[in-house]
Amino acid sequence: MTLAYLPSPSQGVWHLGPVPIRAYALCIIAGIFAALWLTGRRWEARGGNRDDIADITLWAVPFGIAGGRLYHVITDPELYFTAGEQPIRALYIWDGGLGIPGAVMLGAVGAWIGCRRRGIKLADFADAVAPGLVLAQAIGRWGNYFNQELYGRPTHLPWALRIDPAHRPADMPNVALYHPTFLYESLWDLGVMALLLLLDRRYQLRRARLFACYVLAYTAGRSWIEALRIDHANHFFGLRLNDWVSAILFIGALVYLLATRTKPAAPVAPASAAHSDIRPAAGSGPAADAEAATGTAADRSDEHGRDTEESAAEGTESNDAARPDTTATEGPARDAGTGHHNGQHR
Repeated sequence: MTLAYLPSPSQGVWHLGPVPIRAYALCIIAGIFAALWLTGRRWEARGGNRDDIADITLWAVPFGIAGGRLYHVITDPELYFTAGEQPIRALYIWDGGLGIPGAVMLGAVGAWIGCRRRGIKLADFADAVAPGLVLAQAIGRWGNYFNQELYGRPTHLPWALRIDPAHRPADMPNVALYHPTFLYESLWDLGVMALLLLLDRRYQLRRARLFACYVLAYTAGRSWIEALRIDHANHFFGLRLNDWVSAILFIGALVYLLATRTKPAAPVAPASAAHSDIRPAAGSGPAADAEAATGTAADRSDEHGRDTEESAAEGTESNDAARPDTTATEGPARDAGTGHHNGQHR
């Protein structure tokens, strides 16, 4: 007997008069707004305009929802197009059934259209949206909880999920507890988001390399979660179809990372020398240095000239002081007659 387990919600639909409010849709919408918020912040941090993200989202979200539904219907056509089934139910998105690989692939087409209209490179947008995209997946997975779908094998773990009889497998009507694979994937996606943010902060990955890391990490987790699920799926060579899709996407992302690892990353905001606001300071540069050197030599020459003139003047004054006063001695000499000057001979 299991003493602890996770209960299933008592209901997944509320009515406002004739309008049904479905928890599955609310989870999808909440994930979209969370992704929009996170991507907008990241885009602004890279120097972009937040309005760009809103405009691109208007294209990416409808394409993504259509792609997710198409992927589900194409990979499981027998649920809608075999005898006894209702083909119209292929349009009932609110009943669940959005394949994430299809949502991402066709959503990328919508994002490409939006990026072209805004003059933005798709690779730049992909790197900005990658953490927000996996955050949206983490929140959207809780829609499976309210629909009581996509759970795993029976288990007696303390975190087992109790499924109501109406939603149990037909061959296990008396088994109540199952692996909450929706919770496993939600937690895994949150871990992938944290990993992407860390990689981007540390390595500043560009040219869709961060998006490739998202594909690598997400598909790696999806592989072991798929191994626990027991819902309907087509198998090929012993593996579920989603396993093969995850393997192909994983290899493709790995090849892309290896092929682009040696190319230098493009700068986020390249500065042009022709438009730079930085100007050489006055009196700097080679020309200014030569001018300063010439001026210094000229100053030294002027100082030397002044020193020479001052020395010559001082010498003249010294000679004048040393010369005998002929006016004072002229009279006595004439009086002496023969030139005896009392020891004044030089």
